[in-house]
Amino acid sequence: MATKTLPFDPAEHLANPEDQADLLNDALASGDAVYIANALGTIARARGMSEVARGAGVTREALYKAFSAKGDPKLSTLLGVLKTLDFRLSARPGKASGGRRKVARTRKAA
Repeated sequence: MATKTLPFDPAEHLANPEDQADLLNDALASGDAVYIANALGTIARARGMSEVARGAGVTREALYKAFSAKGDPKLSTLLGVLKTLDFRLSARPGKASGGRRKVARTRKAA
């Protein structure tokens, strides 16, 4: 007898903004673009895809496509979604960098 399974949608279990932020932080820490897009799509579904799309200035269909497994959202879409979701993106130096790095500057030929 085969095991019967039910569909699972993680968006149904992400009602809390803190849980959503944890998911997005984990995705960003992974550096995996597919995981990041999937996490944003899941959070957008949890918040209401139509509302998020409207706030980001794109259509709902475009948002589904951008955050699909084969999607590659534009930076403007990503930033619009983050703003609509009330998330801020920040950067910190990595552990291996040990602080500031000097940027090599080249001189232009006259």
